[in-house]
Formats: sequence, C-alpha cells, structure tokens
Amino acid sequence: MAKSGFAKEHLRSFIERIERLEEEKAALAADIREVYSEAKGQGFDTKIMRQVVRLRKLDKAEFQEQEAILDLYMSALGMRR
Repeated sequence: MAKSGFAKEHLRSFIERIERLEEEKAALAADIREVYSEAKGQGFDTKIMRQVVRLRKLDKAEFQEQEAILDLYMSALGMRR
C-alpha cells in the first residue's frame, strides 16, 4: 500500500509541475505576441520577422541547405531574376 501512495504522489507532482510549466508557456506566448504587436506598430512586417526568428534557430549547415533548396525551387518556377 505504501508503494501505491508513493506512486500517486509522484504522479501528482509530475502533473502539477506540467501545469505550472503550461501556465508559464502561456504567459511567454502572450509576451511574444505583445512584442510582435509592438513591432507591427512600428511598421515592421511581423510575418517576415517570424521567418527570420525561425531561420536564426537553424545551424549554419541547415540554413544553407534550406536557402539552396528555396533558390532551386524559385529558379525552377522562374521567380529569380
């Protein structure tokens, strides 16, 4: 019976930690939305900013690979000058 109580407490602890982290994640997401809103108010294109943020997360090799593939596709579609 002691094992059962121990497992329940561990489970409860994990669930409560996850719930706290979810709350923090929601707060951070709201903060990020606010920053994008401020940037938009200053005239920045937030769609492009989101792409830049995503690309900056890539390591150099991944970035170069994606850039090369994008260039290849755009050239194939006649979108490069």
